[in-house]
Amino acid sequence: MRISKLILALLIFMSLANHAQTSGKAGTFEAGEKAFLLNGKPFLVRAGEIHFPRIPREYWEQRIQMCKAMGMNTICIYLFWNFHEQQPDQFDFTGQKDVAEFVRLVQKNGMYCVVRPGPYVCAEWDMGGLPWWLLKKKDLQVRTSNDSYFMERSLKYLKEVGKQLAPYQIQNGGNIIMVQVENEYGVFGNDLGYMNQIRDAVRASEFDKVQLFRCDWSSNFFKYDVEGVYTALNFGAGSNIDKQFEKYKEIYPKAPLMCSEYWTGWFDYWGRAHETRSISSFIGSLKDMLDRNISFSLYMAHGGTSFGQWGGANSPPFGAMVSSYDYNAPINEAGKPTDKFYAVRDLMKNYLNPGETIPEPPANYPVISIPKITFNESASLFENLPKANKSELIQPMENFDQGWGRILYRTKLPESATSFDIKITDLHDWAAIYINGKLIGNLDRRKDQNTIKLPAAKKGDVLDILVDALGRVNYGKTIIDRKGITEKVEMLVGSTATNLTNWEVFNFPVDYDFQKKMKFKKAKANGPAWYKATFELNSVGDTYIDMSSWGKGMVWVNGYNIGRYWKIGPQQTLFMPGCWLKKGKNKIIILDLEKPKQTQVTGVTVPVLDKIVVDESLLHRKKGEILDLSAETPANQGELSSGQGWKEVIFEKEFEGQYFCFEVLNSQNPKDTSSSIAEIELIGTDGLPVNRSKWKIVYADSEEVSVGNYSAEKIFDQQESTFWSTAWTVSKTPHPHQVVVNMEESVKIKGFKYLPRTDKSTNGNVKNYRFYIKPSSFTIKK
Repeated sequence: MRISKLILALLIFMSLANHAQTSGKAGTFEAGEKAFLLNGKPFLVRAGEIHFPRIPREYWEQRIQMCKAMGMNTICIYLFWNFHEQQPDQFDFTGQKDVAEFVRLVQKNGMYCVVRPGPYVCAEWDMGGLPWWLLKKKDLQVRTSNDSYFMERSLKYLKEVGKQLAPYQIQNGGNIIMVQVENEYGVFGNDLGYMNQIRDAVRASEFDKVQLFRCDWSSNFFKYDVEGVYTALNFGAGSNIDKQFEKYKEIYPKAPLMCSEYWTGWFDYWGRAHETRSISSFIGSLKDMLDRNISFSLYMAHGGTSFGQWGGANSPPFGAMVSSYDYNAPINEAGKPTDKFYAVRDLMKNYLNPGETIPEPPANYPVISIPKITFNESASLFENLPKANKSELIQPMENFDQGWGRILYRTKLPESATSFDIKITDLHDWAAIYINGKLIGNLDRRKDQNTIKLPAAKKGDVLDILVDALGRVNYGKTIIDRKGITEKVEMLVGSTATNLTNWEVFNFPVDYDFQKKMKFKKAKANGPAWYKATFELNSVGDTYIDMSSWGKGMVWVNGYNIGRYWKIGPQQTLFMPGCWLKKGKNKIIILDLEKPKQTQVTGVTVPVLDKIVVDESLLHRKKGEILDLSAETPANQGELSSGQGWKEVIFEKEFEGQYFCFEVLNSQNPKDTSSSIAEIELIGTDGLPVNRSKWKIVYADSEEVSVGNYSAEKIFDQQESTFWSTAWTVSKTPHPHQVVVNMEESVKIKGFKYLPRTDKSTNGNVKNYRFYIKPSSFTIKK
C-alpha cells in the first residue's frame, strides 16, 4: 500500500511538473491569408536551424542564444529517428537525446520552435535518420505505403515523438508553432497515400492542434498536395527569390510565403574541396526575402558536428560526409560568430518590429591548445579479433546485427598457379585486402573500384577483406545502403569466376565499451590498430584534435566518439568540446586502419577544414585525353532559351542507348567561354525521368575543383543548388565543352531536361548544344 501511494504521488508530481513546463498562456499560430498569424496577428518567421544531436547538451542554450543574437525569433530542429531508437522498441529521449529539454530551453529564451520529426529527414545524417535495423528486412522499401513494416515502425516512432513534444504545442502553452510532415518528398516519390498516412500519423501523435507543413523545391512542390498541410519551399544562397516563388504564387495565391530551408552554405565530402557560400550572395537573397515579407529558416544557422558515426552520404555518385557539419554557417562549428553572423545581425536590425531589439551575443567558450600527446600503447586489430561469426555466403554487416563500424571477412583461397583478380559485388564502402596478413591494396567505393589483382595463391592462403563502412546514403533512391559486402566475392582466374564461400566474419562496432577492451601493449603496431594514451590538463576548453599525420579511422576521448578522420581531407582536425574534457587525466583511443606517419596528436585552437589531398583519379579526364565526335551523328541539336528554370526538349523520334554525350557549343553570354549545368534528366518513353542511380561520368573535358565542388557528376547528383562548371581559375578552355555519361543500362528516351545553375549568376548557362546517344561508348583518344 505504501509503495502504491508512493507511485501515485510520483505520477501526480510528474504530471504537475510537466504542466508547469507547458502552462504558459495558450496561443494560436496558423497559415492565414498571405501571412502567418500568431495569436491572430501577422508574424514573420525568422528561424535558425540547429540540431541538438550535433551540439553537446552543455552547449545547447548558448547556441540558442547565439541564434537570438543574430536576430532570429524561432529555432528549427530535426529529430533523427535512428538517434532515438538504435534498436527496435528501445526508445531513448534522455541526456543528449532529451529533445523536450531542448524545446524548453528554446522557450525559456523567448523563442518559438519548428519541429521536423520525419520519419525521414535527410540532413546529411546516416540514412537520412532512418534506423539501420530496418535493413535487416531483405525486401525493405522506405518512404512508401507499399511496405507495411516500414509504415508500422514509422508510426510507432512518431507516437513516441508525440509523447515527448505534443505538450509543447503553442495551443497548450508551449512554443512549438509548426510541425513538418516528412521532408522534401517531391524529389523522391509520388505516393500521395504515403504522405497522407504520415500526416495522419503526426496528428494521431497528438500534434492535432499545431500548424502542419511540408517542404519541397520550386521545381517539384506542385507534383502533389497534402490536404490540410501548408507548403513551404527550400532553396539556397544567391537564389532569385521572385523566380523561386513564381509558380508557387500561381498554385497557392493566398498562402503566406516561406523558405523553410535557406541554405547558408553547404556540406563537405571526404576527398572533395571544402564548400563555402559567399556572404554577398547569401545576404543578397536574404534581404530580398525580408523586403518581400517572406518567412525563412536559415539552414544551417549553426551546423555543429556529426559526432561518431552519424555523418551520411550521397549517391550517385557515392560520396560520404566529413565529421564536421560546420556548413559555412553564420555560427561556426564551435559556436562562435563569423563574418556571416554579423552580416545577418546587421541586416536584421533594419527589419525589426516596433519595440523589438536584438540581444548581444553570449560569451564564447574558452579555447585551449593541448601539447603533443604521444601514443606508446597499441593493440593490433588482427591480434584482437572478436569471436567470429560463420557464414557460408558473404552477407552485409546488418545481417550480423551490426549497425556501424568495421567488419572483417576471412576465407581460405583455392590454389591458383597464376595471378588472379578478386572482384567484390558490392563494396560498401572502403576495403583493405590482405593475403596471409600482408596488405595487397585498397578498394574505394568513391572511385567505383571493385577489383584488385592478387599474386598466385597456394591452397589454404588466407584472404582478409577489412571493410570500413562510411555513412549511409541519406538522400534519393539509393538510400537502401547496406554496409560491408552486400552480394558476393569472386575469384577471377582467366575466364573462370569462382564465388568464394565459407566465411568467418568479425564485427568491430563503434561503441566505446568495445574499443577499451582491446589488449594494448607497449609496442608499435604494424597495420590496422588501436592506439591509447592519457594526457593531463590544468584547464579545459574547446580544442581541435589535429589528425593530419594519421591515416583513416575514428577517435574516442573520455568515452565520447568525436568522429571519423581521413587523411584525404578536406577536414584535418576534429572538434573536441571542452565540456567533454576533464581537469587532470584524460583518455584518448584512436583506431587507425592504415599506418600513421606519427603516433602523436596535438590540440590546436583553429580548425583545418579545407586542406585536401587532390586525387587526380577522381577527375573525369586524364591527361592527354580528347573526346572524338567526328564520326558521330547528334540525336538532337538546338538552342535553349535563356533564364532560370528547367528547359525541356522533346525529340522528333525516340532513341535508345547506354551512353550519352551532352555537348555545349556556346553560352548565353557570347563572351563567356565556360559551361555549367545544375541537372540533366533524360525523359523516358513513358514521360517519366530515367533512373539516374547508376549513372557514371565517363568523360568531362573540364571541371573546376580547386575552389569548390563543381565536378561533372553534379549534373545528376539530384541537388539543384550544386552544378558542374568548367574550370575558371586555371586552364580556361574555349567551347565546345562535353560531358559523357554511362547509364549502365540501355534506355529508350524521347527527350531531355536541362536545369541551369539556380543562383543569380548566369555564367556558363547553355545556349546551343548537341545531344548524342548510342549503345556503345564514345571514342576517347589519348
